[in-house]
Amino acid sequence: MFDIDYETMSLEDLKRLKRELDKAIVKFDDGRKAEARRDLEEKAREYGFSLSELVEAKTTKRGTVAPKYRNPSNPDQVWTGRGRQPAWFREAIVAGAEPDDLTI
Repeated sequence: MFDIDYETMSLEDLKRLKRELDKAIVKFDDGRKAEARRDLEEKAREYGFSLSELVEAKTTKRGTVAPKYRNPSNPDQVWTGRGRQPAWFREAIVAGAEPDDLTI
């Protein structure tokens, strides 16, 4: 390890040292990432694929969904029917309303 006497260094020297360390860390990380990518590309080739084929995102982006339910006592409150039920919806159901009664 290095013996660096930080207390005798000027602020400018400390800042320069920090910049150099930050650059060294980035360079180190970049080298490790490149090494990992080479290893993964080689492994993918063993299976007959390219790495890009294996990491393609197969996600479908969900668009906005139109509201399905409306609070009869406050028409500004709506719910799509997805996710957590809003309190007004639960309260209406507990009070005896059917979900179809709240449909827009």
